[in-house]
Amino acid sequence: MIAPRRPVWLPSYIPELQGLRGIAVLAVVLYHSHPRIEGTWFHAASLWGWAGVNLFFVLSGFLITSILLDSRGKPGYFRNFYARRALRIWPVYVLVLAICYGKADWFVGMPAGQAIPHAPWWAYLLFVQNLFRLNLPAAIGPTWSLAIEEQYYFLWAPVVRVLPRPWALAAVLGAALVASPLFRFTHLSWITPTHTLTHLDGIAMGSLLAVGLYSLALSRRSWLALAVTGSLLGFLAAGTVAGGTAWLDTALSAGFGGVVLAAIASTGARNPVSTLVRRGPLAYLGKISYGVYMVHIMVFIYFGWFDQRMNPYGMAGNMAVVGFRLAASVAAASVLWYGFESRILRLKHYFTG
Repeated sequence: MIAPRRPVWLPSYIPELQGLRGIAVLAVVLYHSHPRIEGTWFHAASLWGWAGVNLFFVLSGFLITSILLDSRGKPGYFRNFYARRALRIWPVYVLVLAICYGKADWFVGMPAGQAIPHAPWWAYLLFVQNLFRLNLPAAIGPTWSLAIEEQYYFLWAPVVRVLPRPWALAAVLGAALVASPLFRFTHLSWITPTHTLTHLDGIAMGSLLAVGLYSLALSRRSWLALAVTGSLLGFLAAGTVAGGTAWLDTALSAGFGGVVLAAIASTGARNPVSTLVRRGPLAYLGKISYGVYMVHIMVFIYFGWFDQRMNPYGMAGNMAVVGFRLAASVAAASVLWYGFESRILRLKHYFTG
């Protein structure tokens, strides 16, 4: 049996991935502000901001699968993995849910007494809100992607533990990559727009990157060549033949997979692009990206009065709204990170392999 191993040149921490997280969350925030950007030169780009979630999926798939491959065969495999995931996701998640329902008149649009039975709080607690056609409060609508990740990793950890050979893991991931666009193509009535079966491309692609890096004895230069080829073909397909079809997310996942692989293969390189994503504003935004992703819609709603005051000023007012939204979201996420999130994450050291 050939067990997948981390290549000797691959460090356990890849700082360039923080910058990619920052790009992903910035794209999502701009996408949710795109009506305010209409008429500007970057409005068309903002309409593609939803694809930032695909980049998040690829990053998450690579990082989590790497952790699972590193810890496979070690004591406490399941205990450590699920406990660390819970520490990473649950505290902020539950806090945001509590704020949303605690101030339901703002964030749900009805008093708390009506919101609790009306809004599907039970679906959020079970991470299944993406599987049903529910009227989800806009403030916590983005949690559909968290539900997909939690469902995926709940099942993926046992698969990594049980299947001994890399080719078997690759076969499962390849099947997921093929199945997702096929499920999107079927338009079955029970499949929601955010259903897990239709959004496995990105996570499967990131997981496949980890399996490949741990299993194939290729040089960094070879991986970089594959990364550039994959990103060019993926984005070219997304902008042409796959655009507007069930294969669009698959093409984007291939493109983002190439971008992530390029960052991995070139980690530590001294060039402007690597430096840009390794340190500075993008890296900081990546560090607090979970908080930004979770609170930015709530920030938009809370500061809705600022939007109204800026409405009479046309384009200048719109730019002020977008800038204020971004600044307020970063400020809220920073407070969340330093005052709460980072303190909780210190408990991870109790769950190491």
